[in-house]
Amino acid sequence: MLTKGRREYQIDIFNLSNQLHEFEFAIDDALLSMTENSVLTRGKGNCKLLMQKSETMMTLHFSMAVEVELTCDRSLDSYSYPMNIEEDYIIKFGEVDDDSHEEYTIIRKDTPSIYIDSLIYEFISLAVPMKKLHPRYEGQETPDLIYSTKISEEEEKTEEVADPRWEALKKLKDK
Repeated sequence: MLTKGRREYQIDIFNLSNQLHEFEFAIDDALLSMTENSVLTRGKGNCKLLMQKSETMMTLHFSMAVEVELTCDRSLDSYSYPMNIEEDYIIKFGEVDDDSHEEYTIIRKDTPSIYIDSLIYEFISLAVPMKKLHPRYEGQETPDLIYSTKISEEEEKTEEVADPRWEALKKLKDK
């Protein structure tokens, strides 16, 4: 995950001193469309990264201001959606690479560089709202679907008449 990526999102960490470092990255269409069948395809913005490096780990703080193009769920019109995202991530140094944890990643101590494009993409895609509505629909009520599991008496009678095998099963149950 952090050991492969696009060159412009690479940070050479091997020779960095154990202190606070600051980086800035551009967010563009190429980054947002890096995953097939993604809800994100277009957008632009920037990412400021504060990275505190120590002997045992690196703490990354992402500050992103990005504007993505989304498709309205109601009208299928495209619209621009601005986002300000603040996220933290931890990279620990260990003997083997392990990215199976959600909260942190372990990389080998001798890893020369990391790529953060996948983290930026993930943080942006997680900030996209589940319900994407064009701004012109803001404040309008959307009818929620109401599901009822209550069966009317008429449906219940029809169900009983429709299949006489249930009567035999009910008799067995009552014994």
